[in-house]
Amino acid sequence: MNSDAVYAALARVIDPEIRKPITELDMVEGVTVADDGRVTVAIRLTIAGCPAAQKIERDVLRAAESVAGEGRASVEVGVMTREQRQALTEKLRGGKAARVTQFGPESLTRVYAITSGKGGVGKSTITANLAVALAAQGLRVGIVDADVHGFSIPGLLGLVAEPTDGARTGSAVKPTQVGDMILPPIAYDVKVISIAMFVEDASVAVAWRGPMLHRTIQQFLTDVYFGDLDILLLDLPPGTGDVAITVGQLLPHAEVIVVTTPQPAAAEVAERSGVVARQTGQSVYGVIENMSGLPQPDGTVLELFGSGGGAEVARRLSSNQEAPVPLLAQVPLSVPLRSGGDRGVPVVLGDPADPAAIAIRAVAERLATRGRGLSGRSLGISPK
Repeated sequence: MNSDAVYAALARVIDPEIRKPITELDMVEGVTVADDGRVTVAIRLTIAGCPAAQKIERDVLRAAESVAGEGRASVEVGVMTREQRQALTEKLRGGKAARVTQFGPESLTRVYAITSGKGGVGKSTITANLAVALAAQGLRVGIVDADVHGFSIPGLLGLVAEPTDGARTGSAVKPTQVGDMILPPIAYDVKVISIAMFVEDASVAVAWRGPMLHRTIQQFLTDVYFGDLDILLLDLPPGTGDVAITVGQLLPHAEVIVVTTPQPAAAEVAERSGVVARQTGQSVYGVIENMSGLPQPDGTVLELFGSGGGAEVARRLSSNQEAPVPLLAQVPLSVPLRSGGDRGVPVVLGDPADPAAIAIRAVAERLATRGRGLSGRSLGISPK
């Protein structure tokens, strides 16, 4: 037996935060094979106190034993030097400079900004469930919780720790920082970043104005390592304020999905968010009507909030456009949808037969079939 067989086995060990083999991340410092066939693997973690340390060490030991035999391998754990961490961050950036938006026009990642004209329409709940439904189809998905003042994505996805030190509510799970690179926590195979992850108590209000909001969103798009995503969802705050304008400036190629409710009176308010998106160069991909009715045991639907709002928003946003803006789904009122959000278990997984889950999955399937393409994108080359 030689060390090559051990290295081949270690190539199957995936860092749970970065989602790449540890051999590609230069985390394997060395492999020693003794004369009697016993194997010692020396690894180096990205940082001291790495939250994934136990899993990585366990997986490395299992991989080494798959070659050497049970009980005939050991693991020595160290930590990368500052220079090694810097080399790792440069490798992950793929040669791109720091402070450069990962999802610029040259990126193959499809970016969807989920927006609404007003609060309380279930926009964040739709975003969280849509992301999980996309990830369940095998896509690589990320969420930027851009609702800095009303952050809720970590709670909806269960990324919340127990309250400590007298805090009224638990804080969101913290991201790992490697040098100047932030590794987003992962829930249900979705990578997530939120300002909630940088405050100690979720009940604390974030009272920031325009410049701070702009810098925060910019940092999420530059310093957070999402890797190669198929789809990035941004959960925008309601309305047409600073964050919506910032996202339009930083991601002018993003497509917007407008979430509204069934009341016809809500159509005008929801329409504004789509209009602002177009003013910044973005396009409106579609409309989702949430709370569209409450299914009854006899098969009828109780329209608590009226009807027709979603179709009206789609009609208004289609006016004077080359292609009509579709009504992507009508998501009914659902107790499992609400309770799943309270528990941090998205309804698309916790109760997949629920009508709301079915409606959201239908949107995810539609987005998933669009794929990633080079059509309309610059290749960075010119013919001679």
